[in-house]
Amino acid sequence: MVQLQTDLRPSPSHLNAIAGEKVVSVEQITPTKRYQSPEIRVAQTLKTVEYSVVHVTPGRIRIRIPRLRYDPDYGQRLQTLLEAETTVTEVRIKPAAASLVVKYTPTSPHDTQIKPHLTHLVQAASDVVVLKPVKTPPAPENNWPGLQLSTLATTMAVLAGPLGFSIPPLLIAGTIAITTLPVLQKAWLGLFQEGKFTIDLLDFMAIAITTCQGQFLTPALMLNLIEIGENIRDRTARSSKQQTLDLLDSLGQFAWIEQDGEKVQVPIAEVEPGNTVIVYPGEQVPVDGIIIKGQALLDEQKLTGESVPILKRQGQSVYASTLVREGCMYIQVERVGNDTCAGQSIQLMENAPIHDTRMENYAAKLAQKAVVPTILLSGIVFAATRNPARAASVLTLDFATGIRVSVPTTVLAALTGAARRGVLIRSGRALEQLAAIDTIVFDKTGTLTLGKVAVKSVESLDPHTTPERIMAIAAAAEQRLTHPVAEAVINYAQEHQVEMLPRSQWDYQLGLGVTALVDGEQVYVGSERFLRQMEVNMDALAALAEHPQNAIYVASNGQLKGIIRYSDVIRPETPSVIHTLMEVEGVEVHMLTGDNQRTATAVAQELGILPEFTHAEAFPEEKARVVRELHESGRTVAFVGDGINDSPALAYADVSISFAHGSEIARETADVVLMQNDLSGLIAAIEIARNAKRLIHQNTGIIAVPNLAALIVAVLFGLNPLAATVVNNGSTVVAGVNGLRPILKSQTANIDEV
Repeated sequence: MVQLQTDLRPSPSHLNAIAGEKVVSVEQITPTKRYQSPEIRVAQTLKTVEYSVVHVTPGRIRIRIPRLRYDPDYGQRLQTLLEAETTVTEVRIKPAAASLVVKYTPTSPHDTQIKPHLTHLVQAASDVVVLKPVKTPPAPENNWPGLQLSTLATTMAVLAGPLGFSIPPLLIAGTIAITTLPVLQKAWLGLFQEGKFTIDLLDFMAIAITTCQGQFLTPALMLNLIEIGENIRDRTARSSKQQTLDLLDSLGQFAWIEQDGEKVQVPIAEVEPGNTVIVYPGEQVPVDGIIIKGQALLDEQKLTGESVPILKRQGQSVYASTLVREGCMYIQVERVGNDTCAGQSIQLMENAPIHDTRMENYAAKLAQKAVVPTILLSGIVFAATRNPARAASVLTLDFATGIRVSVPTTVLAALTGAARRGVLIRSGRALEQLAAIDTIVFDKTGTLTLGKVAVKSVESLDPHTTPERIMAIAAAAEQRLTHPVAEAVINYAQEHQVEMLPRSQWDYQLGLGVTALVDGEQVYVGSERFLRQMEVNMDALAALAEHPQNAIYVASNGQLKGIIRYSDVIRPETPSVIHTLMEVEGVEVHMLTGDNQRTATAVAQELGILPEFTHAEAFPEEKARVVRELHESGRTVAFVGDGINDSPALAYADVSISFAHGSEIARETADVVLMQNDLSGLIAAIEIARNAKRLIHQNTGIIAVPNLAALIVAVLFGLNPLAATVVNNGSTVVAGVNGLRPILKSQTANIDEV
């Protein structure tokens, strides 16, 4: 069986195909060498495919391809390539009509990046198909069938005891003995390796004594509860072994390099320092290096937290994991893999301390402390009465079994209830730490903010031009451009129902701005530097007290008309979440950001975060240091972030929180994932965790009171081991049912929402 691995690079001269633009003569795709190994088969048939984009709406594109009428093999390859794309949700090909309809998940209301990529796939279907064997997933490990064995033992004990069926006692005892092996192993390890009496030793002694007495139902029921507790406990535990996160996995499988004047595609792991790597629009930079040819608009948000793309030119440094929004560049490789800046961030994360992921709570520790007194008390009872049944009753009436069932049950119910409310909490330890947090550190970009720019205000600098007119001519000039600021301008214009004026001639200069003929006027929209290059009269700027840091300028017919200010938008729910955390939950809130101090202070003031808790110009090492110092000062720290640059801080926090739409590395590092990409889920997670902690306290009382009362009766008057088991198991069941309340509450909440 094989799966498709696509190696596709946009054709730079066809990145702006739009509805109605006929592509008759497509630039010939230059034949290239491709890496081949015994595991990869490459088919090369370099042909030009004629096509035209018929219709485009957000999430849907229709393309006419004449070749579909007479080449079914091409149609099959094209469909396979499209279905391999993660953003594509549906592909429909009609050969008779030469029609291709693709539905996809748009990344923004005016997504323009997917269209050139899809139209490039039209060419790629006749170019190359790479087939790789699918790796067979490893077979799951064989688990000890403890629950099945204990259920079998209980069934036989009930049939042979109360129901009177004739079952050989040796068969029942043998089943109990086999089921008890894991308990014996844990008791042995605790006694001889750790040098202490454990709950497992207590359980083993009670099971052994009652089994030897022929009271098979008592040990069978005990084993059932132990196995149920262990199964639930395992389900609430996240693996304590942190998986190695390979940076290369997040950057793709292949890279383009230049060798002897030709473009050659090689596995990304084979790129070496000194190579020349070529990166096209829509691709992630796979290496750290220097631009030796070309220029590009780079989105560095996942690495640095900067929300606005940066123009990089020849001679400037670029870094792995950054995204090329526009342009094309040749990079001389300096660092690869874990030696890159992104790789160093991952290594910082992997070097963070690894915590035991199983629940360690006061209840389990209390039960552990009761082991030795229970054994001593049982010995005293046996010495005084010479009755092993009474001694077994004392051993049976321990707190351990009930706690080992009720605590994991409560945790599992809390995790399930959280999932139903859109919060993924990965482990019992994460839930426990979440209930105890007193400090939360937020990354700014993409966490407290949306991580994308939006227009903040439109200001006229010409008394004869209204702000509405400035926005109208700016939106007309910026239409169909992929720059985030251009998209923000278009969004603002549509939200405010600004008339979209016709645009005829236009010219976009990467990183500077756009020149266009709009409504009979020569319009310039872009940076101050761009307008001065275009010899625009900028005297109107003198009226400004200070030049805004994040703004574009709008000019018409050689005169400056106005300014459009923009900024990273604070999430709608952020102010209320910060207020609730500080005023209601009593949590100390910090903010970390790679932005300068002025920007950081402005955001912090708007949200009510204290200046001393605002950390500006914080890069990955600094973020990890702040979290580590807070932790070492005795605070229980949660960190909330979503980028590669946040992964070290996420790893060092007591509990780490990210979003479902965050970087893959951040999601893997996080203990808690907000699946609805809404910070309000954090409040819900804390509420669920603290409620679970209160339930565990309640359940401890539910278990302790009846067991303690029965223990007094067993010591003073004697108690049948089966009766002791009924008391012990009964309190366990009541506590377990009580622990299910988070699930019931989440169901009620869902009904209320409906």
